[in-house]
Amino acid sequence: MSCVRRRLVPFLASAVTLVGAGCASAPPAVYQSESFQRESPFVTWSTREPAGACELGKRALLSQGYQIDGSDAVRVKGQKLFQPKPDQGVSLDITLVCLPSNVGAVVYANALQTRFALKAASTSTGVSVAGLGSISLPWSADKEAMVKVGEETVTDPDFYRRLFALIEALDGTSVGTADLGSAEVPR
Repeated sequence: MSCVRRRLVPFLASAVTLVGAGCASAPPAVYQSESFQRESPFVTWSTREPAGACELGKRALLSQGYQIDGSDAVRVKGQKLFQPKPDQGVSLDITLVCLPSNVGAVVYANALQTRFALKAASTSTGVSVAGLGSISLPWSADKEAMVKVGEETVTDPDFYRRLFALIEALDGTSVGTADLGSAEVPR
C-alpha cells in the first residue's frame, strides 16, 4: 500500500496544481463589470406620446437605410447590413422601445452588432457496402458560408447620441432641402 500512496501523492499534487493554475487564469465573469448606473447612453426622452416618439425613431432608421422589421406602435426593430471586407459581414440591429413617462415618452435604444466571416464548409458522403461495412469519403465541393463569429451590444455613447440627435431633428427641424419633420406624426 505504501508504494501505491507514494505514486498517488505526486499525481494528486500535480493535478491540484493544474486545476489551480486553470482557475487562476480564468477571466472574471462579464456580469461583474455591470455597474447599473443611473445615467445611461441607451435612453432619451421625448415630449411626444410613446407612439409618436417611436414613429420618429422609425423614420430616423429608415432615413439611414435600415430595414424595419415587424414594428408596432411602441417598438421598432431596424437592421442594416455592412460588408467591410469581401470575406466579412456585419449586421447592426437596433431596437427602440417607447414607454410613457412624465414628460411624454422615454425612448430606450439597444444596438446589437453581429460579425460574420466567410468559412469553407467541407462535406463528406458515406458509402455502405454489404459485407464490408461503411466508409466515409470527403466530398470535394467548394461550399462557403457566412458564419457568425461574434456578437456584442454596442455601448458607445456617441453612437446613441447621434441616433437620438437624428430623432430629435426629425421632430420639426428642417434638414437640407426637405422638411423631414413636416409629415404628420402622432403626438
